[in-house]
Amino acid sequence: MRAPTTLEKQRDQRPVGRLTRRRIEEDQEEAVFREVVSFTADPLPVRYYDKDTTRPISFYLSSLEELLAWTPDAEDGFNVASGPPECRQPPLSSQRPRTLMCHDMMGGYLDDKFIQGSATQTPYSFYHWQYIDIFVYFSHHVVTIPPVGWTNAAHRHGVCVLGTFITEWKDGERLCEAFLAGDERSYRAVADQLVLIAQFFRFDGWLINIENSLSLAAVGNVPHFLRYLTSQLHQQVPGGLVLWYDSVVSSGQLKWQDELNEQNRVFFDSCDGFFTNYNWREEHLERMLGQAGERLADVYVGVDVFARGNVVGGRFDTDKSLELIRKHGFSAALFAPGWVYECLEKGDFFRNQDKFWSLLERYLPTHSICSLPFVTSFCLGMGTRRVCYGQEEAVGPWYHPSAQEIQPLFGEHRLEGDGQGWVKTHCCLEDAWNGGSSLLIRGLIPPKVGNVAVRLFSLQVPVPPKIFLSLVYKLEGTSAVGVALELTTGDAGSCHVGGISVLSAETSTRRSPRPLRVPPTKLAKWVGRCGQQLSGGWVQRCYEVNLRGCLLQDLFVSFSRPPGSQKEENFICRLGELQVVDANSLLTPLPQVQALTVSHVRWQPAASEWEGGPARLRLSCTLHWAYLLPRVRCFRIHCCRGSEGGSPSSGPSEPGRPRLLGLAFVNRYRIVGLAVAAAEPGQDGRVEFLVEPVPKEGFPVPRAEWGRVAMLYSMPRT
Repeated sequence: MRAPTTLEKQRDQRPVGRLTRRRIEEDQEEAVFREVVSFTADPLPVRYYDKDTTRPISFYLSSLEELLAWTPDAEDGFNVASGPPECRQPPLSSQRPRTLMCHDMMGGYLDDKFIQGSATQTPYSFYHWQYIDIFVYFSHHVVTIPPVGWTNAAHRHGVCVLGTFITEWKDGERLCEAFLAGDERSYRAVADQLVLIAQFFRFDGWLINIENSLSLAAVGNVPHFLRYLTSQLHQQVPGGLVLWYDSVVSSGQLKWQDELNEQNRVFFDSCDGFFTNYNWREEHLERMLGQAGERLADVYVGVDVFARGNVVGGRFDTDKSLELIRKHGFSAALFAPGWVYECLEKGDFFRNQDKFWSLLERYLPTHSICSLPFVTSFCLGMGTRRVCYGQEEAVGPWYHPSAQEIQPLFGEHRLEGDGQGWVKTHCCLEDAWNGGSSLLIRGLIPPKVGNVAVRLFSLQVPVPPKIFLSLVYKLEGTSAVGVALELTTGDAGSCHVGGISVLSAETSTRRSPRPLRVPPTKLAKWVGRCGQQLSGGWVQRCYEVNLRGCLLQDLFVSFSRPPGSQKEENFICRLGELQVVDANSLLTPLPQVQALTVSHVRWQPAASEWEGGPARLRLSCTLHWAYLLPRVRCFRIHCCRGSEGGSPSSGPSEPGRPRLLGLAFVNRYRIVGLAVAAAEPGQDGRVEFLVEPVPKEGFPVPRAEWGRVAMLYSMPRT
């Protein structure tokens, strides 16, 4: 970096009143900004930022006026999802009965509202995504915009996400009268805003919940409102959905029916689906068969997991509800399955959640992933520490729903026949390869049985001619069982397996069947750890598979008894990462992080100083950059300081060494309360921020290819 010119130095000697900042230099490697420290700054809008910390937060709208006044703003960018739902099979448009999960927890917008994560110790986490089709985020605010962490996690699993538009009580009557009792301009304006919000924030539609009485004029316009909202959403949001909750009837009375019938059929006919109230019996389901006609899958029979009222099942008897619903071919809407978190012991949460969903498993058909690359570290988006490729980066609880990676099928699998052999899968926060958790697999290989296997993922992927597969694992104790990946393929008549090779860091380039047209830098990075013993006792196995005309269907992990062993073999294995990558994708060069800038700078005096150390400051600012989001899993944000510094929860960091600040899933990141040394009189302090793209293929990008921006800061002249 060149030194500032004399002219630049003179310009920076002007008197400082409010915060001043000016960009002074940029080249391909690093942008540099200059700051004069000031403890007065423009306040950030409280809708988008936590008023105490300036951390970005997800938000809701509380009134019709707020809804109609909302327009997309630059500050909304933090809350935009990374992309649409990933492809899965069968699609939501199929007529297979679906499963909707309606998440209602203690009013909503809890720790999940913090877009960049929080230090929550025992958060609620949902990870049985392979069983559900639709996720609804529910609260009692008029317009519930799903927190982006939930949208990112759901979309990564191919699950669509709905917000909630709700009106209640006398305030709800007045609100509905204002936009429904007049002409079409009023209800179309509301519908247009709801469509714009879903389109901008990249979620998939709305649950409409009118839980108050309506005048005849207002209820007469509800079908028109629903039809217009549904048609506009379908145009602007591919795969969008509008669902109606069973509450108001066609006369305008608030009168829950617990079924689809002639009194509420007009609303069902005007949108994509109907969510029934919860106090039904089997005779309600039988009557609905005639009402639904060919749209059985568009009727979502409500199940209150809390078992409030006169309901079938609920709690750990929810399977009784599902049995009847599926018997008649309807979809199911599970309301508040967070009961296992709210009402039971937090220390047993994972065990209770696994128990709850395992009881429903027979009624919940799974879904298949249908795109490559397929990469997961099994991270739940939470942990007690942060780990990167086996190296511990930070210690302490964290919760970041956007960081949740693709989750497998959980449960217990037993051998057919005598049933002595078994395999169980669990979440594991005790150890991780990348992120905060891994997948724990326990099992038993009985005598006279060579191996046991567990299916982790269902896929439906047309396989390219060559794929690379990788498995990172760790066996506990002295177990010597063999660990291997297994896959199944469809189209057996035309599917040809040309060969399966084991890759290692030493032999990877020699395994290529033909010369690569460009230097194989990405390939070398991807296989750089293959066949090696890694830090923390992890092992990585890599495979090259040549296929033609095949459909990849299932991924298994197989455990085989050691050579010569005849006894019963118990084993415990942790899986840290699983990858299936199209070989050709490793030949495409990665884009560079572009246009890295700094804004919304805020300085504060440190509340306390390190004993005997120099004066310190707290720096908050927002980083922005340009990058093609479909190419990455996320961005890792680091900082380097010229001399010393630490986070609000740690001591001084090593000078010049990058320290992880957090993860970003859009092209921006808010740095909050970063401890930096105060600049000496007449001198500049320096802090550098680095943006590390994490490719979807899962390999580490060298530091030289990260985006970089530096800030030089000085104290004001007195």
